[in-house]
Order: sequence, then structure tokens, then C-alpha cells
Amino acid sequence: MAFTQEDADRLRAAIAKGVSHARVNGEELTFRSLADMKETLRLIEADLSGTGAPPGFSVGYARTTRGL
Repeated sequence: MAFTQEDADRLRAAIAKGVSHARVNGEELTFRSLADMKETLRLIEADLSGTGAPPGFSVGYARTTRGL
């Protein structure tokens, strides 16, 4: 999905105002929490930067031992 800088700016403004509704990429969105809004902003920023992954995204693998 192609986002614009305007989408990110609108969402930042909504977060700053403390509202739970925002119009992003032409769609009216209702967020359940501030965490949802921040996650969406991270996704938009990642899309705009061209990385495809949100900032701070990493992959981890579990390590186990045989208990010895």
C-alpha cells in the first residue's frame, strides 16, 4: 500500500491531539489504542523510507540446550 508523507503527518497530528480516529490514505480509521496508532505510524514510516520493515524490527531465534 502506498502511503504519503501527508498520511504520516495526519496520523502524528491525531496522536498529538489524543483522538482515536484518523483518515489515512483516504480511509477513515478507528484505533483501539494509542499503541495501535503508533504501530500504524511505524508501518507508514517504514513504507515511506522504502525499507519495508518498521524501524526497530528484528528477527530472533530461540536457543535451547539439552540441560547438561
